[in-house]
Amino acid sequence: MRKVAQRILDALGCPEAELSISIVGDRAIRIINRDYLGRDKATNVISFAMQEGEFGAINPEVLGDVVISVDTAAREAEEAGEAFLSRFYFLLMHGILHITGYDHERSGEAEAARMEAKEREIFALLVGEGLV
Repeated sequence: MRKVAQRILDALGCPEAELSISIVGDRAIRIINRDYLGRDKATNVISFAMQEGEFGAINPEVLGDVVISVDTAAREAEEAGEAFLSRFYFLLMHGILHITGYDHERSGEAEAARMEAKEREIFALLVGEGLV
């Protein structure tokens, strides 16, 4: 996982950046989602960008936190007929994109399309290098 995360950071032009990755179950991610985002349900990935907080300027190399529900990732992989690790690494990449400034929820369609294009680009890179 560290190698994949590092390759994603390299592809985004921030190889020295740091982030926290937490792997949790549906119960834990539901609590996080409810307490921090006001959504009382489990989700696949949540990210918290350090730069969005009041201490974001202290160390710009610390990007933030990515929290992935292994339960939801497994369920989504099964539903899509894809390998678990493929889905898991896609969610990791998605979360990292969020903490590096990409957004598909609060921005318009153009930003969502830009994020989706970057996801396709980086995921193809990971697959091409045999990391997924």
